[in-house]
Amino acid sequence: MALPREDIVPGTVHLVDTQHEMRSRHLEGNKDIVLVPQPSNDPEDPLNWSSSRKALAIGMAYCYTLGVGISTAVQYSVLTDIANHTGLTVAQLNLGTGLMFLFLGWANLLWQPVALVYGRRGVYVISAFLCTFPVLWSAYSTGNKYEWYAHRIILGIFAAPIESLPEVTVPDLFFAHNRGLYIGIYAFLLFGSNFLAPFFAGWINVAAGWQWVMWFGALVQAVSFFILYFFMEETMYFRKSVEGAEEAAAEKIEPAKEEPSVNAADIKLPRTETDSDPEKTQAEARTYEAVAGAVSKKRTYKDKLALFVKMEGRPSDQAMFTMMWRPLLIMYYFPSVSWAGFLYGTCLSWYNVLNATASAVLSADPYNFSSGLVGTAYLSPVIAAGLGALWSGWSADKWALWLARRNGGIREAEHRLWPLAFSGIMCSAGLILWGVGAAREVHWFGPIVGLGLLAFSVVCGGSIALSYDVDCFKEIAGESMISVIIIRNTLGFAVSWGINPWIDTLGLQDCFISVSMVALVCTATFLPIIKYGKPLRRWSTKKYWEYVATSIAPH
Repeated sequence: MALPREDIVPGTVHLVDTQHEMRSRHLEGNKDIVLVPQPSNDPEDPLNWSSSRKALAIGMAYCYTLGVGISTAVQYSVLTDIANHTGLTVAQLNLGTGLMFLFLGWANLLWQPVALVYGRRGVYVISAFLCTFPVLWSAYSTGNKYEWYAHRIILGIFAAPIESLPEVTVPDLFFAHNRGLYIGIYAFLLFGSNFLAPFFAGWINVAAGWQWVMWFGALVQAVSFFILYFFMEETMYFRKSVEGAEEAAAEKIEPAKEEPSVNAADIKLPRTETDSDPEKTQAEARTYEAVAGAVSKKRTYKDKLALFVKMEGRPSDQAMFTMMWRPLLIMYYFPSVSWAGFLYGTCLSWYNVLNATASAVLSADPYNFSSGLVGTAYLSPVIAAGLGALWSGWSADKWALWLARRNGGIREAEHRLWPLAFSGIMCSAGLILWGVGAAREVHWFGPIVGLGLLAFSVVCGGSIALSYDVDCFKEIAGESMISVIIIRNTLGFAVSWGINPWIDTLGLQDCFISVSMVALVCTATFLPIIKYGKPLRRWSTKKYWEYVATSIAPH
């Protein structure tokens, strides 16, 4: 008998076949790792693509992330110079950045539903094209603060898919056991590009002035657009199985007595009716149905250039419009999603603290860095961000697999949260070393190391928050990701708006001591989530299956 959906807790999947009894398809070369979700028999299913085709597809998502990430962050190391030449204050420039982050979150209520119904490619390409223009406009900024706010807001609206769409592209292409790695790489490129851009910008400013910094950002954005247009492929695919439900059905299957023992990886996909075995049990049929799917027509290169596709089984436009408000309800009905947004938002907040203070601190006494050296200081976060992506991606995947094996093969979504223990400590230490070190005028090496520690924790926390959200409620991840990003960017805006008055009121040293303690407490909330995360997911189960039934990805 099939398990009732209410008995299947989302985020709990049978990931490791410890007894080698499941009839699901397994990872080639590693017969105990179950492929979650189960791929269909369609060669155009992105899960069935060749390694090179997958690499190109995810590479294009990363290319978009780099292009938008650089173009939206080139100003960070030259804020002081922009202020000196335009008459704007650094606080006003930072408020513009905060407004950009605010709209980077809320604009996904418009972008994401289109991407989930009509395709990812068109949204990526159009967004990359549109982002070029407000970046160009920013090079001609005057002393009018409202003009600065205007192009930052428009850039935030156009660039919003960078915040939520790559997180959907990753599960389009990869299985549950290695999603963390690719989301970790995305988080590294998202924050790493924001750290790398000021490095280039600082030296461009020294050589040619701050306007050329903005033109450089627009050029990078334009090149990214052309690459995406000619090489990006659509990864949207509506499959006929539900993650979690298919594994629950598969683990109930008992091998037929007359059949010899077989490896799960050797199980053939569905045969035609004339070839089918009449002795096959209903449970086996259900399992095969879960991995079956209509075989799509092979796409030509011309087909791949289409911006949007009307894929078979796509939902109605009415369902798409439902997507534009339902993420706001998800914040209430799915506390696990709200916590992921809170964790990611606090990480963005400390990142904004870094960018809001880097130019002002390093260009003042006793360091007196030029804009080029301020930009060079951002190489420390770039290196640390790479290490953070490795820690939160590849190692977190391995950690989750190890815990799943200890748990009888069952992986809980909370298994990947443990690496936050290390990153939380690094975040607090980095904030103290940066802020208190600068206030005490320690050697410049101290604050630079602090920047690196902070970047490590930001990437780690952000990557794990995104992976946790996908792991908890994969079938509505496209919607829940909007909720996560709205919470994240609203918190980021609040800190961008408040960090300068915070420093002015408490002073640099006391401000960063308090910030470091707040950061440590925020990250430590993963401990009660590890204990109570599954009960929270169970509480959301009924609403989850209701949303899946009416989701824009029909099942």
